[in-house]
Amino acid sequence: MADSPLFRRHPLASSVDLVRWLPSSTASPSGRLLAAAVHDPSLGSAGSSIHLFPLSDTTSPLASLPLPSRATALRSSPAALAAATSSGSLHLLPSSFECDAAVAVPGGAGFHVGPVRGLDCGGEEWVTAGEDGRVHVVGGGGDGRVVARRVWDGKGMSGYEAARWASPAEFATGGAGCGVQWWDRRKGDGVVAQCSGIWGRGIVTGMVHSIDINPSRKHICVVGGSSGTIFAWDLRWPQQPIPLSGVGLNGTTEPVCESEVWEVLFDPYTQSSDIITSASSKILPVMMCSEDGILAVVEQDERPLELLAEACAINSFDIDPQNPSDVVCALEWESIGVLSRGRDTMAEDDNC
Repeated sequence: MADSPLFRRHPLASSVDLVRWLPSSTASPSGRLLAAAVHDPSLGSAGSSIHLFPLSDTTSPLASLPLPSRATALRSSPAALAAATSSGSLHLLPSSFECDAAVAVPGGAGFHVGPVRGLDCGGEEWVTAGEDGRVHVVGGGGDGRVVARRVWDGKGMSGYEAARWASPAEFATGGAGCGVQWWDRRKGDGVVAQCSGIWGRGIVTGMVHSIDINPSRKHICVVGGSSGTIFAWDLRWPQQPIPLSGVGLNGTTEPVCESEVWEVLFDPYTQSSDIITSASSKILPVMMCSEDGILAVVEQDERPLELLAEACAINSFDIDPQNPSDVVCALEWESIGVLSRGRDTMAEDDNC
C-alpha cells in the first residue's frame, strides 16, 4: 500500500534504532536536519554509527560518527549531539558536525559498565543513567576536557532506563524496580522524591522506558513503560500517579497498546479538550510509540488518537520543536518515517 501524502517512509540500508530532529540553530542550506542511530549487524563492531541527514535526502548523510557499539540513547542540544552506547560510552559531536572534534567518555569502571539507557541535556551538562545502576552528570572541566561526576552508584542492585532534566538543578530517572526518582542537586546527591508507578493486569512491578517533563509545568512528568503503561506523576501529589494508558487503579483506563512503550513526549501540537491554565491539574496530551508499532496521542480521560499502526516496532520518535506538526520516527524495518499532521486531518480521524 502506498503511503498517504501525510506519511513518508525513507528506507535505509541499516537498522534504525533512534532518531532525532536537530535544533534550528544547526540548520544547513539543505534545510531541516535529522540525526539517526543506525546499526548493521553484518559489519560487527564497525556497523554502528550516527548519521546526520537533510530531511530532503536521507540517502546522503552530511556526516557520520562511528561508535564502538550499538547506540542506546540519542539526544541533541544547540551545542552538541550526544549518543550513548551499549558498551557504556558517551560521545559528543559539536554542532559544527566536525567528527574530528567529537569527544568521548569511554565506558568502564570510571563511567558506566554496560548499556547507558538514560541521556539528556540540561543547559551545559548532560545526565547519564545506566543498566549498571549508576548516574553521572557530565560537563566541561574548565580545561577543555569532559568530566563525568558520579552522582549515584546502585552497584547493580537496580538499573536505569531513562533520565530527563527538569531544570539546571533537577532531573528524573526511571528503570527496573525503582519506578521514577526525582533528584535535586541543591539538596545533595540523593533522591528527594520517588514514585513506584502503576502497572496493569496484576503486574506490581514494571520497567520504565521513557520519561518526559512538561517544560512549562516542571513538577509534572509523564512516564512510559512495560505492558502499555503510561502514567503522569505530579510532585505535588507524589503518591497519586495518574494513569493515561493501560489498566489503571480503577481498572477502566483504556490501553493504547499492550506492549513496551519505548518513548513518550508531551505533544505541543495536539490541543487539549479542556482549556489549560496554570492552576489546572489536567495533564497535557502525550505522544507515544511502542514495540507493536503504534504511534498515538493519549490524553487524560479521552480516547487515544492513533496516528500510525505499523507492522513493525517503532523504536523511537521525535516531535520537531520548531514545527510540532511534523514527527519523525525510527521504524524497525530499516526505514525512517516522517508524519506531517494537519488540523483538518486530525479532526477527521477523531470523528472516525
